[in-house]
Amino acid sequence: MSSQTVRNPVSQIIHNKETLDDEEPKKKSREDWRKAKELEEARKAGTAPAAVDEEGRDINPHIPQYISNAPWYYGAQGPTLKHQRPQRSEDRGELEKRAPKGVDTSRLVTKFRKGACENCGAMTHKRKDCLERPRKLLARYSESIVVHDEFIIKEESVNYDEKRDRWSSYDPACHKEIIEEYEKVEETKRQLKAEKLKNDPDAELSDDDNNEDKYVDEVDMPGTKVDSKQRITVRNLRIREDTAKYLRNLDPNSAYYDPKTRSMRDNPNPKVPAEEAEFAGENFVRFSGDTTKHATAQLFAWEAHGKGVDVHLLAEPTKLELLQKEYEKKKEQFKSSTKDHIVEKYGGDEHLQAPPKSLLLAQTEEYIEYSRSGKVIKGMEKPKARSIYEEDVLVNNHMSIWGSYYNGGRWGYKCCKSFIKNSYCVGLKDPEAMPETSTDMESKERLADDIILCTKQTKGTVNDHSEISSSSSSSSSSEEEKELQKAALENTKNKKKMKKKERKRAKKIRKLEKKIAKSKKQMEQSKSQEGLKRDKTEVDDERKRPYNSMYDVKAPTEEEIEDWQRKRRREEDPMLQFMK
Repeated sequence: MSSQTVRNPVSQIIHNKETLDDEEPKKKSREDWRKAKELEEARKAGTAPAAVDEEGRDINPHIPQYISNAPWYYGAQGPTLKHQRPQRSEDRGELEKRAPKGVDTSRLVTKFRKGACENCGAMTHKRKDCLERPRKLLARYSESIVVHDEFIIKEESVNYDEKRDRWSSYDPACHKEIIEEYEKVEETKRQLKAEKLKNDPDAELSDDDNNEDKYVDEVDMPGTKVDSKQRITVRNLRIREDTAKYLRNLDPNSAYYDPKTRSMRDNPNPKVPAEEAEFAGENFVRFSGDTTKHATAQLFAWEAHGKGVDVHLLAEPTKLELLQKEYEKKKEQFKSSTKDHIVEKYGGDEHLQAPPKSLLLAQTEEYIEYSRSGKVIKGMEKPKARSIYEEDVLVNNHMSIWGSYYNGGRWGYKCCKSFIKNSYCVGLKDPEAMPETSTDMESKERLADDIILCTKQTKGTVNDHSEISSSSSSSSSSEEEKELQKAALENTKNKKKMKKKERKRAKKIRKLEKKIAKSKKQMEQSKSQEGLKRDKTEVDDERKRPYNSMYDVKAPTEEEIEDWQRKRRREEDPMLQFMK
C-alpha cells in the first residue's frame, strides 16, 4: 500500500550501501508501483484485507498519507500508527534526544578572542561566513562585546535528515509567546474600540474593519466545503432521524457498506422484495423509475453535442426530447426502408409473411371434455399432429415400412426382415439364414415338432399298405402270381423310396436338433458368464454397485429396447418445436 510506505533517509541508504559491500539497493519497478496502487485501491474498496501493524491491528486504508507515514527519526520498517498514539516514557526520552541547534547561551563572552570572527566575535565561523549585519565598529577593535557561539554539529553524530530538520530543536513551549502576543493585540483593539464609542456614541459600525457581520455569508457552515464562495453540500449527508444504512442488517456478511462515501449499493435484506423494502440499496434506486430513461437522454445529449448539435439536457430538456423522438422515428424508417430494399432486390417476401396467431398457437373454439382417465366424454378428440414427411408409404413390394423391425442394433423391414434400406421384398427368408434370436429359436423348435409328427404318420401309412398287400397275395390264385410279383417288386421299390425319404428327414431332424441344442448351450453359457461377470464386479468393487442394493439389475430385453427407441425424445425432429 503506497500510503503506508516508509521513506528511507539518504544517510540510511548510504549506511546500508557501505554495510552491504557496494551492493545496490533494490529499486521498485513500475510493475511494483502499479501493484501497490492496485492493492491500495482494493483496500479502500473493501475487496482486500487492510494492512496490519506490528501489534496485529488493522490500519484504516482511508487515513491520509501524512498521518500514516512515520517520521524519519522513528525508524519504522513497515506500516504502523504507533507514532500517532501516546508514547511511553522510554520511547519519549529517545525521541527527545535531538541535535542541538542555534547559539550556546551557557557561556557569555565579553572580550575578543584570537581567531574569532572580526565582525561579531564568535569562534564558530570567520568574517566572510558571518550572517550578522556588518558593524561600524568591528568586534576586533571594540573594548567589550556580548556574543554567543553557535552549536557545532559533527557529521559522525548526526545523520543527513536530522541535521536538516527545521523542527529538530524547536521547543513547543515557545508557542505560548505567540499566543500571548496575539491576545495582547486583541485586547488593545477592544480598548481602542471602547474609547471610540465613548467619545462618539453615534458612530456607525459600517466600516469594513469593524463590521464583523459583513462577511457572515462566507463563514463555513457544517456540511459545506472550505471554499465558501462555491458552497457545495457534502455527499450523502444523512439526516439525524434517519436509520443508518449499516444498521439495516447487522450480519457482517450482508451488503458491503463503504464508510467513506456512506454508500451501500446492494440490498441489505435480499429475502425481502425490493419493492416492499424500506431501503433496497442504492443500485435499485439508481436503476428504477425514470432513471434509465434519464440516463439514455443524457447519453443522447452527449453524442449529439459531440457531433455538433448544440443541445443540453438541463438547459433545454424539451428540445432534447423532440430531437430524440425525431431521431428514433428516422431510425425506424431507415430500418424499414433497408428491409424493403433488400426484399425488393433479392425477393423472399413470402417467407416473411407469418400465418395468423390462431393457426400458430392452434387455438379453436371447439369444446372437448375429458374424463379422469383421459378419455373424451364430450366433443371430438383432437387430431394427431402429422409431420411434413410422408407416412405409411410402401415401396418395392414391401408389406411394412422401413424401421418396423429391429434386431441386433439394426433397423429393417418386418415383412421380409431385411436390413437393407430400399431393397426388394422377396418374402420371409429361410430360417437357417436368419440370425438366431429368441424368436427364431422358438420357430425352429416348432418346425422340428412338425417334422417328427409327419414321419410318424408316414410310418403308419407304409405299415398299413404292407398288410393289405400280404392279405391280397394269400387269397389270390396261381394265375395271378405274376401280377403279385410285379406288385411285390413295386412295393419293395416303394419301401426303398420311403426308407430313403425317412433317412433324409431323420438327418434334417438331427441337424436341427443339434443346432437347437447348440444354440441353447450358447445362450446358457452367455447367461452364466454374464452372471459370473456381474457377481465378480460386485465382489471386486463395491462402489460399482447400484444405489439401491435390493434392486435386481437386469439387462433390457429387445422388446423394451424397441419400445424405448420408439418413444424416446428426438431433438433432430423438426416437428418437436411445433408439438410444444
